[in-house]
Amino acid sequence: MNLNLIFDFNTDITEVDIPKTLNNPFTLDIPEIADIAAKEFQEHITSASKKWDYDFLTRHGKMFGILVVQRKDKRYSFLGTNSGALPGNSDHNRLIPSVFDNTTDDYFFDRGMTAVTELCNRINNSTSPSEIINLTEERKVKSYSIQQQLFQNYHFSNILGISKNILEIFELSSHGIPPAATGECAAPKLLQFAFDHDLKPIAIAEFWWGNPTKNQEKKHKHYYPACKNKCRPLLEYMLNDTELYE
Repeated sequence: MNLNLIFDFNTDITEVDIPKTLNNPFTLDIPEIADIAAKEFQEHITSASKKWDYDFLTRHGKMFGILVVQRKDKRYSFLGTNSGALPGNSDHNRLIPSVFDNTTDDYFFDRGMTAVTELCNRINNSTSPSEIINLTEERKVKSYSIQQQLFQNYHFSNILGISKNILEIFELSSHGIPPAATGECAAPKLLQFAFDHDLKPIAIAEFWWGNPTKNQEKKHKHYYPACKNKCRPLLEYMLNDTELYE
């Protein structure tokens, strides 16, 4: 386990009430210990992001999340990560990484996206309506195939230690086809890392960092519940169809 990914508290938490079960990630009931962890993680983002190739104040903001965990020695620490992806050349090696590294497995993702880009170029350069229709359909099929292969490679475990990929998890739910980028939100990434490294989840919180969304739906440093279309099926599975970790 990369210990650099685990943050120790700077705040004295000896008098802080520690939840007995994980808070519901789909509500804004944020335990005090999670609020403390989030504020400390925000201090890290403020400092570390100066080296990232991304300006959160002028470009689109992003969701971040923390998970307070208990180690085997009973100490409390926390993990932190972002939803989606940050620029590849950014120095963000203290953030929990994606569950699946898409540069592995013979680089199928990079090769697939290169093929999609080539199809886009052919569409843009074509003057034949029939050819454009055919190429557009080919691009659609190719993109869908890449997305399905990605979902097959994203494996998540539940609290019972059973692992399934995204497609299998959504088949068990009533949520239909998984949307693009399913599995890249903060909450499932944090929980999966905790399960993989025998860290007990204690409290979780997600917040928006940076430039507000155009409709002001998400604002800087405000807490938000886990999304329902991507995360609910995953988190319900990971927490064994409950909202609380016991």
